[in-house]
Amino acid sequence: MRGNEAPRALADLPLILIINGPNLNLLGEREPEIYGSQTLAGLQADCEQAAQGLGLAVDFRQSNHEGELIGWIQESRGRTAGVIVNAAGLTHTSVALRDALSMLDGQPVLEVHLSNIYRRERFRHRSMISGVADGVICGVGGHGYELALAAIA
Repeated sequence: MRGNEAPRALADLPLILIINGPNLNLLGEREPEIYGSQTLAGLQADCEQAAQGLGLAVDFRQSNHEGELIGWIQESRGRTAGVIVNAAGLTHTSVALRDALSMLDGQPVLEVHLSNIYRRERFRHRSMISGVADGVICGVGGHGYELALAAIA
């Protein structure tokens, strides 16, 4: 904030949709040696804090259902300044999710993964989403979300 500027209301800030796919609701419990000990709620709090520092607002969501993720992406058209997506296991299988992301004309899309998908099982090396994403960040844990927010800002 400069000089006498009043803080901007959250509703006035550019909105970034952050969507998280299947099983990410179990962060901190499921395979902490791969995904770390941070919970999804902790990750959301970190994203909200990082976004605030960048002059952004976030709409942070998680679903275990592909259709719900696709619905959120479609709803974001023309409503958000960008989308950050960690599609989890759907990264490697969902043409429908890829198609929904490809319809976000003019909205940056950043693909994020907590783990380095290229150091894991071979089937995880192929992403259906990378071809329509503006950038891919993987292997740096929850910090990847903050990097994605900074890239969009």
